Amino acid sequence: MPALLSTAISFGLVTIPVLVVPATESHSISFRQIHLEDGSRVRNRKMCQECGQQLRQDEIGRGWELPDGSLMEVTDEELDSLPLEHVRAIEVIGFNQAESVNPTSLGHSYYLAVRGAIAAKPYTLITKALQRTDKIAVVRYSLRDRTRLGLLRVKDDVLLLQQLLAPDEVRSPTLVGAPEADVDDSEVQGALQLAEAFDADDLSGFRDTYTDALTEIINAKVEGREVPAAPEQEAPGAPVVDLMAALNESVAKARATRGDTGQDATVHKMTTPKKRAAKKSTTATVKKAAAASTKKTAAKQASGRKTRSA
Repeated sequence: MPALLSTAISFGLVTIPVLVVPATESHSISFRQIHLEDGSRVRNRKMCQECGQQLRQDEIGRGWELPDGSLMEVTDEELDSLPLEHVRAIEVIGFNQAESVNPTSLGHSYYLAVRGAIAAKPYTLITKALQRTDKIAVVRYSLRDRTRLGLLRVKDDVLLLQQLLAPDEVRSPTLVGAPEADVDDSEVQGALQLAEAFDADDLSGFRDTYTDALTEIINAKVEGREVPAAPEQEAPGAPVVDLMAALNESVAKARATRGDTGQDATVHKMTTPKKRAAKKSTTATVKKAAAASTKKTAAKQASGRKTRSA
């Protein structure tokens, strides 16, 4: 597996040479653009705007557009010579509690492989240290022309670097807003039982059924077979009216799927303390109280004036 970057972990005075290797891979099916009239491939060609020549990749550099529209070249050598220490290392800047991480801020993941025999001992040392604590290392590093924050944690005795999005890259949930709805404790208890019935500890059986179906269509076309027809879709169900009944039925089905029939799937209503009757407070009562208060204040002010006059 090719490495994206050859760098080192900088942990105080300890330096650990490592290789950055992608921890994930994509199985998505990629298509090519074709000309519908004759089925020929459509290519995106890189052409020079000035001379009209088609360019090879090694003839293309990077440039910064100036206010007047002209372009100023920025070379690889200039980028490599940036006076930043973390460009050349993954710098540990502190440790945080694992539960303090906002899952929304997590980005791409990378494995850090040992680079050279000399790195084996310090690599193992920081791995063991992280395994014995509930903290994760917060690091700063540069990848793909950007300085980033990241997290170091351990996965099967291997260091895992996870990209951490900057605070200004994560949108606030207030943009969506939470709905306003009243649910009672019995409904919450039913949802908890449903969550327990749906066991998702083992995800090894998960399959990308969309990619499987798309692969079957492609294979059928290549082999000259009839493209499989789409299964009939069930009509959308009616809106849920009785939420408790729907929760009970869902719990029962989930437990039946798991073969768990030894427990009663009924959701029992939780006893809730009786609410005290609220005191009636009508608009007339409020106005009456306000008028009495105003009258009382006016009487006090009048009495004060008489006293000063005397």
